[in-house]
Amino acid sequence: MSAKPLIRAVVGTALAGALMSAAPAMAQVVKYQSNPNALILDGAEVKAGTDLFFLSGQLASPIDPKKTFADVKSIEDLGDTKTQTIGALTKIKALLESKGYNLGDLVKLTLFIAPDPKLGKLDFAGANAGFKEFFKTTDNPSTVARSAFQVAALAGPYFLIEIEGIAAKKK
Repeated sequence: MSAKPLIRAVVGTALAGALMSAAPAMAQVVKYQSNPNALILDGAEVKAGTDLFFLSGQLASPIDPKKTFADVKSIEDLGDTKTQTIGALTKIKALLESKGYNLGDLVKLTLFIAPDPKLGKLDFAGANAGFKEFFKTTDNPSTVARSAFQVAALAGPYFLIEIEGIAAKKK
């Protein structure tokens, strides 16, 4: 092998190694929000090499911590949509923290909201009120991309909201 091809091979191998080792450093999450006053993002971009955590749908727990899901006999056991949103997001926060993530690492949430029989309709304002206690706050100034769907019912007759999410962070 002549000197030129050998130099190219060595430089090429060194360059490839440098790029491969730089990949995790370049991994990132970019959140887009055209209106800084908006409650949610326009979207989020998750670059290659980023750790992802997919959270299954979370329901609120009974208000009384001594009760189990089997003890739930009415909406009063779980609370209104705002209360259930706070309960579900509290569980999501704990799940994130147990895996080394935080609320700021969330990039996407999906809300499944059932109509509140007391109101005779979906309580989207209640869901947003609960959401506002976790996002765009002093403790968590960030927010997420989000979708919300009205559903006929959830896992049980007294559940008004279920929330699933995706978190992402640099490796």
